[in-house]
Amino acid sequence: MARLRLGPLLRYVDESSATVWVEASRPCTAQVRCADGSSGRARTFQICGHHYALVPVTGLTPGSATAYEVLLDGVRVWPLADSPFPPSAIRTPSYDDAARPIRIAFGSCRWAAPPADDHDPVGPDALDTLATELAAAPDAERPDVLLLLGDQVYADETSPATRRYLAARRDLRDAPGNQVADYEEYTRLYYESWLDPDVRWLLSTVPSCMIFDDHDVVDDWNTSASWLAEIRATAWWNERILSGLMSYWVHQHLGNLAPAELAADPLYAAVRADPDGTDVLREFAARADADATSVRWSYRRDFGRVRLLMVDTRAARVLAEADRSMLDPSEAAWLREQALESPGAYDHLLVGTSLPWLLPHLVHDAEGWNAALCRGERGARWARLGEKLRRRADLEHWAAFPASFDALTALIAEAGGGEGAPATVCVLSGDVHHAYVAEPAWPDDAPAPAARVLQLTCSPVHNSIPGSIKIGFRFGWSRFGRALGRRFARHGRLAAPAVSWRKTGGPWFGNQLMTLTLRGRAARLRLQQAQAVPGGKARLRDAADSVLSE
Repeated sequence: MARLRLGPLLRYVDESSATVWVEASRPCTAQVRCADGSSGRARTFQICGHHYALVPVTGLTPGSATAYEVLLDGVRVWPLADSPFPPSAIRTPSYDDAARPIRIAFGSCRWAAPPADDHDPVGPDALDTLATELAAAPDAERPDVLLLLGDQVYADETSPATRRYLAARRDLRDAPGNQVADYEEYTRLYYESWLDPDVRWLLSTVPSCMIFDDHDVVDDWNTSASWLAEIRATAWWNERILSGLMSYWVHQHLGNLAPAELAADPLYAAVRADPDGTDVLREFAARADADATSVRWSYRRDFGRVRLLMVDTRAARVLAEADRSMLDPSEAAWLREQALESPGAYDHLLVGTSLPWLLPHLVHDAEGWNAALCRGERGARWARLGEKLRRRADLEHWAAFPASFDALTALIAEAGGGEGAPATVCVLSGDVHHAYVAEPAWPDDAPAPAARVLQLTCSPVHNSIPGSIKIGFRFGWSRFGRALGRRFARHGRLAAPAVSWRKTGGPWFGNQLMTLTLRGRAARLRLQQAQAVPGGKARLRDAADSVLSE
């Protein structure tokens, strides 16, 4: 009899359809059966001895909520027999109802290691805490979708339990040591993350969209051309990158796609048609690693009159110093096309990018200065120093790709202006292990967007940051930090950025989630932090609540 190994995860949801992802213990037919009579089924496909299905559910009623169950070969496997949680449900939106808000929660960086002896060294998990509160009040307000903006798993920072598992498989004295080495070890990370009972239930009943960042593969992934050349020369890297891309495609990417996109995807069809899709998927991953333009990990989702563009800022990079870019030309063209399509068709534009566009001023200038050094602006000696600094200090955000920073700034101004301009353009990011709100301003002699433009950064969901780094980020926003940044900019012979910006909220430190509530052209932002409660479950505490547009 087939058992449910992982899932279910409720992924894509629109007004009348949904997809539900599962992993089973053996080949079988997975079925999702809803209380309102809607249903769907799919045969599992096989990757590296694991069996997965993404079940399309059709016939759902707009603006409804219906409990569902999962069956494998006709036997019910979800909800679990002894589950303390309310039934998992699919809630469909009704975009014709202008009074109904759309709630989008987001964050990044979730180190999933369970606490030892009930003590969590990095504090309570914001996703666990959200799950606990929703389970206790099933009819309370909840996110319509959860955006996970990178570092869903940490392939390079494993927990003690995972290290024991790795040591039982191989000699950890051999590279990559206590990091994951292959697809099977990647599955261990997803089990550790998604079998957490609270998170498992949460992901079964709140739809999710995901995009990778560096730790999903390795810290500083695609930082520079020299970094890539060095790591490709190691004996362990090829298996790591292929396994990372394969496991991401299976566990995260497939669920980002609408049923129509899945039906038209030749890779998905080929994997499902083959009794063992491992070789097909492995060949795809090898092509994706060799030629970033052969695949698009970025995607678009529309939630009524809210447009979300989730952007790949890791695999799509151009790393040659003379032509360094965050996005290759085809990716940049896709982003521009999606942002500018049908002016007036959306009230809010959300750009999901794991790496922040607007940083503390000192950090922004330091990254631009470093990029200038690395491309030889101050000579070969400074270029060598610049590369060392880039890797040690993680100087690889949009500011480290100056032409890309300028292009994104210009695109935001264009998308946020003109006839039919949206009310807001928000860049949603994570990565930097703290949260803040920053707002740009365009110079008087430049076309300025009519929309309110904001950088909304929220990280981590569950991780920590050293006290020294906290001080550094606070200093980076200060006027003294800004003055120091200008010195870096002058040494690097940098032109002034096309926009100025100021911090309007934060910085906030802790395990946290932001939620945008969008109703018509109105927008509200809420930041909640997971706070430990002596002798009880953690709770979400409001750290900020502000109106962005009315």
